[in-house]
Amino acid sequence: MIYSYKGKTPKIAESAYIADYVTITGDVSIGEETSIWFNTAIRGDVAPTKIGNRVSIQDNSVLHQSPDNPLIIEDDVTIGHMVILHSSIIRKNALIGMGSLILDNAEIGEDAFIGAGSLVPPGKVIPARTLALGRPAKVVRELTEEDYVEMDRVRRTYVEKGQYYKGLTSIDEK
Repeated sequence: MIYSYKGKTPKIAESAYIADYVTITGDVSIGEETSIWFNTAIRGDVAPTKIGNRVSIQDNSVLHQSPDNPLIIEDDVTIGHMVILHSSIIRKNALIGMGSLILDNAEIGEDAFIGAGSLVPPGKVIPARTLALGRPAKVVRELTEEDYVEMDRVRRTYVEKGQYYKGLTSIDEK
């Protein structure tokens, strides 16, 4: 369901895929070829939520904000299943593992990988091109070429699936 809130209506690119049982409300913008998967809630009723192009936000995720503190997700980001994002910044090409929580004023660097089940506390900055995990999340190493290949595979898979479900492309089913 798409709802306006206090005169703000979500702006969703025509090529974005929004699955069934997703709720989007208020000051939310969603970019091209982005996919929002089943049972996700994105509320822009406190501050803006800006979601870039080719982002996947997987099933059962929750996106929200604190007053005057937007949530920003740049292009080509992968958000795993059951992630909570709150008034944070997720830079280009990052991957947030399933079940993670990213809290107010945290920033996830470009090409960073947050391991499944991690908690990034308020104000924590995860540097670009690193793997961070744990509760609280700590950087454990620089990413490898194999990590980038896997992150790219996941990103491309969700763009393709979203466009397939949207009916804009077909996936070769050999």
